[in-house]
Order: sequence, then C-alpha cells, then structure tokens
Amino acid sequence: MSKLNRKEHGRPAAPTRIIHLGIGNFTRAHQAWYTEHAEDADEWGIAGFAGRTTLEPRESPRDDALDAQEGLYQLCIQNPDGDKVEVMSSVSHTYRSHEHEAWTKLFADPKVAIVTSTITEAGYCRDNEGNLDLNDELVKKDIELLKCGDLESPVFTGPGKFIRGLLARRNADAGPITFVPCDNIPENGEMAERIIRQAAEQVDPSLLEWIDQKVGFVTTMVDRITPRATDEDRDRVAEETGIRDEGLVVTEPFAEWVLAGEFKAGRPKWETMGAKFVDDVVPHEMRKLFLLNGSHSLMAYAASILGHETVYDAICDERVRGWVEEWWDNAATQLPLPQKEIQDYRNALIERYKNPRIKHLLAQIANDGTQKLPIRIVPTIQGLIKDGTVATGATRAVAAWVLHLRGIGAPIGDAGADELKPLVSGELDEAVENVCKWLKIDDERIVDAVLEQAEELESLKA
Repeated sequence: MSKLNRKEHGRPAAPTRIIHLGIGNFTRAHQAWYTEHAEDADEWGIAGFAGRTTLEPRESPRDDALDAQEGLYQLCIQNPDGDKVEVMSSVSHTYRSHEHEAWTKLFADPKVAIVTSTITEAGYCRDNEGNLDLNDELVKKDIELLKCGDLESPVFTGPGKFIRGLLARRNADAGPITFVPCDNIPENGEMAERIIRQAAEQVDPSLLEWIDQKVGFVTTMVDRITPRATDEDRDRVAEETGIRDEGLVVTEPFAEWVLAGEFKAGRPKWETMGAKFVDDVVPHEMRKLFLLNGSHSLMAYAASILGHETVYDAICDERVRGWVEEWWDNAATQLPLPQKEIQDYRNALIERYKNPRIKHLLAQIANDGTQKLPIRIVPTIQGLIKDGTVATGATRAVAAWVLHLRGIGAPIGDAGADELKPLVSGELDEAVENVCKWLKIDDERIVDAVLEQAEELESLKA
C-alpha cells in the first residue's frame, strides 16, 4: 500500500499566497477544492494552520497525515452510485496551531494575499451582542501580550492570531491583504471586520487606520456537507486506489460558494469551478443558514431523541421529514427570495439528505448550539411573532434543544452550555422559560408552544 507524496502524486506545491486558519475537513472539501480546480491553481498555494484554541499543543492523526504527505490528501466525493476520488494538491504546507513563528512570518510575506478561516462560530470569541468578548480569559491574555509588542510569545484566540499577523504585516510593510471568513455566520465578512477592529482598538489603536487602507473583508456563503471520514471510508478508498490516507476527506457531490467584497491583493480564479461573485451575499446566506443549517439543527436535537444517528436516517423517518417541512414553511416567510427558488432549494436539500453514502452524524451537528440556535432558528421565531404567528416548526427546534441541554438526545459538545446548565436543571416548564428568556423569545405564546412540544418530544424518547 503506497503513501501520498509529491514525487508520485498530485502537483508540485504552489507558492503560498493563502493562509488558512482551521484546516479541517470542510476546508479541504470546499475552499481547497475550489483552489485546486482554479484555472490559475499553480499560482495559489494554501498554508493550512490547525485552528484549535488550546493552551497545550495537541496532535491528531489528520495533522500527522498531512505533514507526512506534504499537504496532499485524497478527496472522496460520495455519489449515490459510487465514489469519485482525487488527489488534492492545493494545500502547499500545513502547520500545527502552536507554530506561531510560521504564522507571523507568513503574514509578513508580501506574496501572501488572502487569509481564509473556518474556526466555527465560537472561534471569533464574540459575546451575546456579537462583539469581541473582552471578558474571555484567553482574549484578555492575548490583548495584554500584544499590547506589549510581543510578537513571539504564543497567542491562543482567533482574534489574537489575526491581530498578531496584521501587526507583523504592518511592521514589514508587506502591503494589502484580504480576510475571507468561511464560517456559517450571517454577514461573516462584516463580523470578522468588527471583531478584528475591536481587537485592534484594544491592542494598538493606530492599527485601525492601517486596516482601513490595507485590509479587505469579503463576505461569503459556503455549502458542502462534509461528514467525518470513518475507518470504513479509509479502508474502502485504500482498496480502490491502492493508497492508504489517514487524511482522507469524504464529501457530497454538491458544492456552493458565493462571495461579495473587494480582494485588495488579488485572488484565484475560483469561478472556474462555479464560485459566484455577487454584490450582496445576504439573500444566499439566509437561504442556506435557515433552510440547510436550521434543518440540520432541528434534526440534530429532535431526531436524536427518537434514536436516529445520521441525517440520512432522520430524513427517511416520515415524522422527522414532516418536522423539517414545517420548519421550512416557517423559514420561507422570512427569506427575501422568489418562492420558486426557495422550493427548488428545498427539493435539492431533500435529495442531498437522502444520499445514503453520506453518514452525517447528528451528534456532530449538535455541537455548539449556543452559537447556532440564535442565528439559525431564533430570527424566524422573532419575525413571525411580530405578525402574531407562533412558528411551531421553529419552536420545535428550541424545545428539542432544551431537552438536549437536559441530557436527552445527542450528547452535549458546547462550551457555552455551561452557562445554561443551571437554567435547565429544574422542572421542565422552568427550563423552557429560562432558555426562551436567554434566547430573547420569551413571549408567553412562544414559551407555551415550546413547553408543549418539549413534553411531546420527551414522550417520544427512544
């Protein structure tokens, strides 16, 4: 069984012009795939940094594999009728999260033009108002360190790393650069700009003027379902290709990328593979956030109570399918898009969810609900209650999340849940009222609907 290496597989490493923070499976199925197939791919290499925020360096088999394979990995597109496997060469170099010197050096390189990121909603260290969380202990540590002009000691948060990089770039007079966040956050370009500017103001206010002149922020909508590869996947692909790859990525055939904003130092020709450059990402973003991500959250919490483990299992259950359709009916009323486009997208989602080859774990989707529910589900509830309508498709997701926080259904994987656990430890009606208040949806009609659905879901527990 052979191993991936650039002498025998893929392309030579392209010069590094993109820094990516959070080089996980999704990035390698999405942004790296678009870069791999760009018309000018030989000019745009990616330096991928692990995005885990941790005080102690941690290793993973994926990191080890990417290092040993010189950044190469196999992408397995799981069509319903079989696999399509290709070697991906667009990641020129990989780094661990604690390789701070390499991060600083790359930011100071004038050839680097773009910083992309997939560090999850939690990675930007925002408070409940969407601003930089200045009470976060790691944020405070990073700010104090950077205030002293120390660009050598470790920083541990996404905002801290971005500011450290920008300080190094300004010091080197390395020219303009553009941030392209690729996380599922509404108006993520504006969000990244706000967080970075707020961090800069704390560290060195003079950096703000330089950011105004030299730094671009692009808003994106990204879409490609990318479950974790299993040992079964790795064994099957090894048998098909003769290559054993611990860094294997599996994904679905569908991919979408919509971008808006100015690239101040150039970009790859991502449109080669269908990336769309538009004036306003928001309608596309809302469509995906509400219809795809929202239904994912609903299934993660509600369908797991019934004992389902994957999206495929859940959507094949007619009861769950009905819940999803009801949620989509609610969400569609809040989307500024033609009804035909919305219906076409709904139909496409059902087709994607019913791909039996994609084992997308509900437990994986259920992580970080404190960051996801407020942007995926709550806006629809708030929008409809203004017209006197209780969005029962949406309130079911909240009801299921309350039960999730009480230990029912998918396991809890959410640092933010620690704040809520005391609020859900009492009687169910008290837990529902407390969570609705925390989500800012404590209208009596909404609370009553959530409680009724929570009681119903609890009675269905597998």
